Amino acid sequence: MNFTSYEFILLTGLILVVYYCVPKRFQWMFLLAASYGMYASAGWMCLVYISITTFSTYLAAVKISKLSGQKADYLKEHRNGMDKEARKAYKDSIKRKQKVWLWIALAVDIGLFVVLKYSNFFIGNINALCSGLEQWKIIPYTEFLVPLGISFYTFQSMGYLLDVYNEKENAQKNYAKLALFVGFFPQLSQGPISRYEDLSRSLYCGHEWNAETVCFGLQRILWGYFKKLVIADRISIGLKTILAAPEQYQGIYFGVAMIFYAVQLYADFTGGIDIAVGIAQAMGITLKENFMRPFFSKSIKEYWNRWHISMGSWFKDYLFYPLSVSKTMLRISKKSRKLLGEEAGKRVPVYLTTSIVWFCTGIWHGASWNFVVWGLANCAVLLVSRELTPVYRWCHQHFSLEKKKWYPVFCVCRTVVLMSALRMFDCYRDVRIPVRLFFGMFTENNFSELWNGGLLRLGLSMADYIILLCGAVLMLSVSLVQRKQPVRKTVSELPYPVRTALWLLLFTAVLLLGAYGQGYEESQFIYNQF
Repeated sequence: MNFTSYEFILLTGLILVVYYCVPKRFQWMFLLAASYGMYASAGWMCLVYISITTFSTYLAAVKISKLSGQKADYLKEHRNGMDKEARKAYKDSIKRKQKVWLWIALAVDIGLFVVLKYSNFFIGNINALCSGLEQWKIIPYTEFLVPLGISFYTFQSMGYLLDVYNEKENAQKNYAKLALFVGFFPQLSQGPISRYEDLSRSLYCGHEWNAETVCFGLQRILWGYFKKLVIADRISIGLKTILAAPEQYQGIYFGVAMIFYAVQLYADFTGGIDIAVGIAQAMGITLKENFMRPFFSKSIKEYWNRWHISMGSWFKDYLFYPLSVSKTMLRISKKSRKLLGEEAGKRVPVYLTTSIVWFCTGIWHGASWNFVVWGLANCAVLLVSRELTPVYRWCHQHFSLEKKKWYPVFCVCRTVVLMSALRMFDCYRDVRIPVRLFFGMFTENNFSELWNGGLLRLGLSMADYIILLCGAVLMLSVSLVQRKQPVRKTVSELPYPVRTALWLLLFTAVLLLGAYGQGYEESQFIYNQF
């Protein structure tokens, strides 16, 4: 069910009212029923799939935790009768049993995820590779229903399971509570990918009505709808026009598309996160922030520490670190240092691990090669930037760049332009098109399209551009204010008539300026496909 549908808004409002009418000890149970009801509305098979993931995760986590307890009790009981080698042998035997349960659960979770989301991707590539064989019969595509938010709840489940395996968390013995953690409805379609340690603190305890908390949550929701309906859905009209005809819209139009998509993606994704976080906050539940003013970043590395934070931290903690210290990588490190020397050799495992992580990041975003190219392009930029660190250091020393007032602004603009250019791989399945159009910006002499009415032929009127400009300025202003404290806190400190007028003005803007119209269908959030 889409966040912008009338059904979702009405049901969420009803859930919020009933939530505070239910006795506190039953609130989490009501949330589980509501979450599963919401999810079932997208199709009963979606409910089956998420239940399989939840059950496999629950069973394995309980078994792993039980073995950990058994190990602790046995070692305590026999602490005086076992030497060091015997203790190590016993620990290793328990670890092997735990690893069996871990791999069974991961096989189920990842297997279901891959089959549902990537079957047609594999089939299409196999058919393309084997199309020249005389006896080859085309493999038909599958018709699986890809569950809403499968990438989010699968990764969230795996993160919890790995934390239990690494003894960072105790297994949740109550199946229903784990089911709520996996299927909590506000985060299913947009994220963030929550950690059990963080979300469980507020998810299961009862919450009394708190006017300020509910009000802050509703304000966050309203801000999310403004970004989605007024900005993202409006600018998508012009972006779709450009993307639909790459042969017609070249040169400067590709630069316009870069700007349009950067604004659309940010407003769309952060708008969805605002709605999810706001719904949870209105119930007294805390979801961690997923963005931290990414377009103020001075480097690509900083950008990825600020954008989709939960995804980045997940790949770092559960893939990069374990892979980088694995036995395979240690062997590669040893051999590469022997062959290439200490300095060059020690880079090989780090760069190989980074490349694997970014490949997975790309394919996570979509079952298409253009997303893989996007991920590896980000990887290449990060690695090249790392290699050029001595050059940057030399320039800073000789030209005192950090003392120049314009240099931070230059770094921010450089990061925005570079990330916007890379993001265009999202928009074209054929990766050759964005590459050709990017270089075409410097060879096509059509800059006059910016002021001779060309932008008005993209389906956007002058009024639309004015609304978008005001919306972008407002988003920028909010980001600047939030460097000191949340903007809602700042607004709450204003006189009551002023803050009431501001929120009523924003509400009116959503109602009057949202991208509605005859025949209008609410558009899905971009990250719903994940």
